[in-house]
Amino acid sequence: MTETITYADFEKVDIRLGTIVEAEPFPQARKPAIKLVIDFGPEIGRKKSSAQITAHYAPETLAGRRVLCVVNFPPRQIGPFMSEVLTLGFADAQGAIVLAGVDLPVPDGAKLC
Repeated sequence: MTETITYADFEKVDIRLGTIVEAEPFPQARKPAIKLVIDFGPEIGRKKSSAQITAHYAPETLAGRRVLCVVNFPPRQIGPFMSEVLTLGFADAQGAIVLAGVDLPVPDGAKLC
């Protein structure tokens, strides 16, 4: 069962669409991860994220992929890397993360509503 929240609580979470512009392995992470640079358009700019998505994705396949991210969490130090946004995804049947995105054109920086 999930915890009930108010709509006002939901409005506090700033989820935006961005385009991955860089991706590289992150061998220093405790759990297998990929370092991402995501472009959120002119209002937010480019932000970095560490994502545990190695089961389904290789760094060389990620440039250009559109992803949803929480952009208003405080930055988090992950080993030698500062992750600035939380990249969102869903766990598959084995628990591996599948990235959340959109299937129609939406501008970078668009807010989930």
